[in-house]
Amino acid sequence: MDMTPSTQPHLADLSRSLSLAIILPTLNERDNLAPLVERIESALGIHGWEVLVVDDNSADGTADEARRLALCDPRVRVIQRIGRRGLSSAAIEGFCATAAPFSAVMDADHQHDPALLVDMLAAVRSGEVDVAVASRFAEGSSTKEWGRPDREKLSGVANALARKLTGVNLSDPMSGFFLLRTETARRLVPNLSAIGFKILLDLLATSPEPLTVKDFPMNFSARRSGESKLDRAIAFDFLAGLYDKSFGRIIPTRFAMFGTVGALGVLVHMAILYALLLTAETSFSWSQAIATFGSMTFNFWLNNFLTYRDRRLKSADKVFWGWLSFIAACSIGAFANVAVATTLHDRGLHEVLAALVGIVIGSVWNYALSSRFVWGRF
Repeated sequence: MDMTPSTQPHLADLSRSLSLAIILPTLNERDNLAPLVERIESALGIHGWEVLVVDDNSADGTADEARRLALCDPRVRVIQRIGRRGLSSAAIEGFCATAAPFSAVMDADHQHDPALLVDMLAAVRSGEVDVAVASRFAEGSSTKEWGRPDREKLSGVANALARKLTGVNLSDPMSGFFLLRTETARRLVPNLSAIGFKILLDLLATSPEPLTVKDFPMNFSARRSGESKLDRAIAFDFLAGLYDKSFGRIIPTRFAMFGTVGALGVLVHMAILYALLLTAETSFSWSQAIATFGSMTFNFWLNNFLTYRDRRLKSADKVFWGWLSFIAACSIGAFANVAVATTLHDRGLHEVLAALVGIVIGSVWNYALSSRFVWGRF
């Protein structure tokens, strides 16, 4: 996109009529930014909007590309986040960083059509609705270009659950393209969970009074460039979001996720324990120690993939050192686990109960240190 000061509107003309902020949470979307700004200008005209790129420190230089555009176009701004990731939290930072009275959240991959912003803004500005939602499933919409029938089925199930949670009759409460008054979003920010990808669901479920909504049929297109950021953990993200809105104030969501992984680790632990007791004929102490080490390795892998998905360690060196850090951080908990379980077993407690008590003793310690010294350090 060739932008020069001579071809762009004067800064004073842009700032005097700022009405809409288009928040783009990005991760490796460098090649998509300039064409998307062109499409937004074609849809909205020259004045009255800004693009706020909230970038999760993309490896492809997305933030640098946004800064390059901003040098010639004051309607483009960028927030480069270090050590923070996730679409929901990115949208929240965008709400808090703009002075525009209205805010839209949309993807930067060109799957969302900026032309819908005109009617969506008009509906919210007039007071007709609180939230305008671009829907993939409303009458008149299309997902033909998307080419992902598996995702369509998953979205249908997720939408049904989301409607029950929020009480809002929307065809696509899982949409990532919506528009509302910025003050409405900022009012809800302190109570948002900021978990995962579905910020719209979070907003609707958090509002103490029901928000009025309206669907806008959308032709959901194929991604223009790059690869999708959604993977198999997205379903877990969604369930975590539902949990947080329902029970998060009782038991913190990340601890509940850590505990869920730990429960699966119990099965791994018991499998290893009994395999050694029955086949290798090792002592209970050695069997418990080996089973503990095995389950710790399993827990590290699954926590890295699910619980700390927003801080996931990806490169081989970080995974290796993260694994070592996890083992080290959990070593005291593991020692207490083995010591307590062995003592109880030697005093006559059944091996299953002894092992479970040992696991419980070490779990809280493991969570606290892991959060700080394994995933927190990166």
